[in-house]
Amino acid sequence: MVEPSPLTPLRLLISTGEISGDLQGSWLVKALREEAAARKLPLCIHALGGPLMEQAGAQLLANTTSLSAIGLWEALPFVVPTLRLQARVNAWIKTAPLDGVVLIDYMGPNVNLGLKLRQMDPDLPISYYIAPQEWAFRVGEGGTTRLIGFSSQILAVFPEEARFYKARGAVVHWVGHPLMDIISQRPPRAAARARLNLREDSKLLLLLPASRSQEIRYLLPPLLEGAAQLQRHHPTLQVIIPAGRQAFAPAIRQQVQNMGLMATVLDAQEAHQCKAELFAAADLALTKSGTVNLELALYGVPQVVGYRLSRPTAWIANHVLNFQVPFISPVNLVLNEPLVPELLQNGLTPSAIADHGHALLTHDMVRQTVLDGYGRLRSQLGEPGVTQRAARAILDGLHPSQQGATLSPFTRS
Repeated sequence: MVEPSPLTPLRLLISTGEISGDLQGSWLVKALREEAAARKLPLCIHALGGPLMEQAGAQLLANTTSLSAIGLWEALPFVVPTLRLQARVNAWIKTAPLDGVVLIDYMGPNVNLGLKLRQMDPDLPISYYIAPQEWAFRVGEGGTTRLIGFSSQILAVFPEEARFYKARGAVVHWVGHPLMDIISQRPPRAAARARLNLREDSKLLLLLPASRSQEIRYLLPPLLEGAAQLQRHHPTLQVIIPAGRQAFAPAIRQQVQNMGLMATVLDAQEAHQCKAELFAAADLALTKSGTVNLELALYGVPQVVGYRLSRPTAWIANHVLNFQVPFISPVNLVLNEPLVPELLQNGLTPSAIADHGHALLTHDMVRQTVLDGYGRLRSQLGEPGVTQRAARAILDGLHPSQQGATLSPFTRS
């Protein structure tokens, strides 16, 4: 690590991928800039991420939001672009020494980057924020990725994640989940429905199918048909479908038309601008598994969660890799119970989606059970101020003379 002079900005690289990583990275960029300003530390943030991080003040080296897939075959188209990007980043780092690195989620590329960086500089501070959920899943006989070996500290977002890594010798701070920082900004339901021009006698179904291109292929058709069946049972049900990426909107609109579903498809930019209102106004969501499940839970939206991989990938994961996970939704993983319905592979059928959705819309006891579980979930996600705590821990690691972070009980002494 190069010791900066008082006039030399600290140089930080933040690496993430996917739309959720770009969003969480943008919150962290903002918090880091605010914390650095409070400490009177000049700070230059470079990023592998997306447009939200750039808007927050990072210098974007490459847009990685589209370089993602789940599955073996599905990831093949991204192998060469990812390798080329890694080579570019490696060359850039050699010409521009860093004072620190933050890796956010994005397991495969970030683990490879962390290993390479540690090899290049044994003393480089590397923080892993929102680490892979290996505390929840197992491949083969278990074990972990190699992130403990190259990470200077792990900023855990779940208590179980913190316990998992601490037990294996990592330096861990439990900072809480960054979604806790935005839930206080939730608009009132009546105001949200008014802004969205929703009819007073109707309920709102949010359909959230995709942030990856493979999900348009495997998830969108059954979710659309399930929504169509629900709409036939509930004729006043309004359906809104936010496009996860701008390029997805035309394909979604075409499939909606083919399905005969009465729905509004929002472009990605419009959906991002009114996201809080959509979640505050919704009565039900049909969604893929991912961070969005936690977000819906914090807004109190009952949900049906589905996921489907290609048949070859699913077969290899089950029979060759012996991949094991108790649940796929972060809501159920954190609570360690089947609170929200999960429909996987062949179980992701339109009729199953519609049946679970109907129960959540019409059966008060079923709906209340989910809402009560959401209340228990909130207690597992920490307190607001998450990104500020993460920023303090990161800057403390970059500049030891600027101590000030309050460490969590999971910090190793």
